Amino acid sequence: MVQRIEDYGLVGNMRSAALVGIDGSIDWLCLPRFDSPACFAALLGTPDNGRWKIAPIGEVTRTNRRYLPDTAILETCFETATGVVTVTDFMPVNDGDQDVDLVRIITGVSGVVEMAMELTLRFEYGQAVPWVRRKDYGLSAIAGPNAVELHTDLPLEGRDLRTYAHFTVSAGDSVPLTLSYHPSNKPPHFVADRGEVLERTKVWWREWVRRGSFDQMPPTWREPVVRSLITLKMLIYAPTGGIVAAPTTSLPEAIGGTRNWDYRYCWLRDSALTLYALLNSGYREEAERWRQWLLRAVAGAPDQLQIMYGIAGERWLPEFEIPWLKGYEKSKPVRIGNGAAGQVQIDVYGELIDTLHAACGAELQPQEEAWRLQKVLLKHLETVWQMLDRGIWEIRGPERAFTHSRMMAWVAFDRAITGVERYGLEGPVANWRQVREKIHNDICINGFNSKKNSFVQYYGGDTLDASLLLMPQLGFLPAADPRVTGTIAAIELELLKGGFVSRYSTHATDDGVGGGEGAFLACSFWLADAYVLAGRKEDARRLFSRLLDLRNDLGLLAEEYDVGTGRLVGNFPQAFSHVGLINTAHNLVSVGGPARQRAQKVAPSEPHKVVPDEVYRGSW
Repeated sequence: MVQRIEDYGLVGNMRSAALVGIDGSIDWLCLPRFDSPACFAALLGTPDNGRWKIAPIGEVTRTNRRYLPDTAILETCFETATGVVTVTDFMPVNDGDQDVDLVRIITGVSGVVEMAMELTLRFEYGQAVPWVRRKDYGLSAIAGPNAVELHTDLPLEGRDLRTYAHFTVSAGDSVPLTLSYHPSNKPPHFVADRGEVLERTKVWWREWVRRGSFDQMPPTWREPVVRSLITLKMLIYAPTGGIVAAPTTSLPEAIGGTRNWDYRYCWLRDSALTLYALLNSGYREEAERWRQWLLRAVAGAPDQLQIMYGIAGERWLPEFEIPWLKGYEKSKPVRIGNGAAGQVQIDVYGELIDTLHAACGAELQPQEEAWRLQKVLLKHLETVWQMLDRGIWEIRGPERAFTHSRMMAWVAFDRAITGVERYGLEGPVANWRQVREKIHNDICINGFNSKKNSFVQYYGGDTLDASLLLMPQLGFLPAADPRVTGTIAAIELELLKGGFVSRYSTHATDDGVGGGEGAFLACSFWLADAYVLAGRKEDARRLFSRLLDLRNDLGLLAEEYDVGTGRLVGNFPQAFSHVGLINTAHNLVSVGGPARQRAQKVAPSEPHKVVPDEVYRGSW
């Protein structure tokens, strides 16, 4: 039986992550990195494509699960007619780049429960059957460059290219199992004491959470914010500091549809909002490492700036399809890589420079190299900002003069000017002011549709785009401007689905893909932020509360929500959705939250410098 997307939990160690179903089956795991080929791919195929399931043999009368408080340790409790057991899943945090361990501990709570384990290893995205050998500690499996060791005292049985175990768990029993990855040309490593490692992992996560800043957060919001931050932390690739958009590929934006993309990469589009979420939550080290990743990834010729990169800054992310995986609930194709990496998107110049500007205000180091890079990017952007592009949503249809792309070009010059005026940086500020004014006038003339009383998705069009909700928090126009309030009203009228926001109308926009999609959760958080800036705080609270209700029982969000079926859709869990949750919570509890910080170009480390909207004199 196929699990719903929301039936999965996530465990990870900042190198890779596993999706654990509520039925006790781990159906997705890539080793040793987020973007490595999966060795468990049942999520996108069948159990034959790889999984690791541990569950009671008999009927389960009740299942509940939770994360141990303030950790990434998942505990699933199975109740049966004969007893109760828990399965605790976690990935220890270690220093080795390629040493990845997945620990499962079965504990008897009451009575006696007959249990079954099935391990089906299929490397190369569910295709390659490994060579399996028995060992005194369990088994060893090798397929080309990849090897895993299963450490267990259970008696194992090999049958039909799978490994099985049947065992009994009584109250007080503890049965640990560990799956450990290593390159096949290197010796294996061992987790000696799983109980000790469990305690150490608890302490590690709880100490990390204690570093955060949640003093102003209401108790009912602290848990979702902390869970979102832990999820975001799990999606960081520790060796480089890059943050993947999601640990999965090809979970559909509409069940049965073709909008299935590989999100195991790092997007510049997400960079500024991610930095604000981390800094406002007290995670300066993660913000610094994210900034350093950005500087390394984009280093090079300014005309080769990409919209996304691999987790170590890789640029070549060729997109291809895997024919042997039937897709999640038959949603094909299953794609690996992402062809959008080769698109031209003018907005990424503004996203990057906005991120570096915020980092400068927060005094993240070093600054000189970042400023030199920005000046080179701006010199190029001055010559290309009027180019047609694919826009923030990676349209695969015709190139357009997207309003959001032009607005982000304005942001790039605006932040550079502020860098000169506020921080004493050197640059051709007079010329930048002229370009900034030219772009602003161009957008106000060509991007605004007077008949709709709204800015529109692209010049000459009449369709809307949720990215326009960012206009006031980018400081392009104040939230009280009639053109902004008109745009918010138009989006409420045309893009709301069941109270949640679509990115754009897939029926009215030729995006080159076809088919529909769910409401985009990050955009719904942007609407709440726009409400805050517009003084509609109660509307913002109501929308935020409804968005919190969309989280699964573990507090996780996917990319989108299907209003018709009431299901989460898209890759899962989605960093952008959780970043939106974090920022909106901060916006609601603080006048100087991330949205006003960004609008007024105030450093995230200095929210006290945010002034009332009626006092602030912006650069519009």
